[in-house]
Amino acid sequence: MLTKAEQTAEFIIQTVAPIFNKNGYAATSLSDITKATGLTKGAIYGNFKNKEELAIAAFRMTEKKMLRRIADHQSLSNSPIEQLFLVTDFYRNYYNYTQEIGGCPVINMSIDSKHQNDILFEYAQFSINKIQNNVARLIDAGKKVGEIKSNIDSMQYAKRLYCMITGAIFMTHTMDENSYMLDTMDQIDQMIQKELKQ
Repeated sequence: MLTKAEQTAEFIIQTVAPIFNKNGYAATSLSDITKATGLTKGAIYGNFKNKEELAIAAFRMTEKKMLRRIADHQSLSNSPIEQLFLVTDFYRNYYNYTQEIGGCPVINMSIDSKHQNDILFEYAQFSINKIQNNVARLIDAGKKVGEIKSNIDSMQYAKRLYCMITGAIFMTHTMDENSYMLDTMDQIDQMIQKELKQ
């Protein structure tokens, strides 16, 4: 069971995570944080040493929830090739999910922190690597069980697929139109079918 201090810290993170995700690190002020939480400046800094530490905790929580959703969706099949198709299936509905939380946390954090905060940018890069490594592991697993061609460069394809996915996310949010996402996921499915599948 969480202590009262841990509960307060959890409440702060849960409350401000969508604000950081939507507004960005620099544009989220302490008054935004105190207004949203109903807590004093002292209460905020009694739980987090500074705004950066809170922003990191908020990003990690948002990222963890997102990765958990992807993992849960992938677990609908034990077949590596089917799990790749489940990745694209997950992203078909990603726009609706990210609308609720202020956009894609990985893209938002990457763009927001690139020239603003090196530590936050490293967290964004770490998150991207985590997702790409997950896709590469699926491809490796598919090669081992004979579902994916053995000559495929797993990481190269993982980077290519995630690049296509993030491009589609960016365009979908920028143009406020999910057709970019749907069309790109269809393209990736065709790539998996034609280029990867054994």
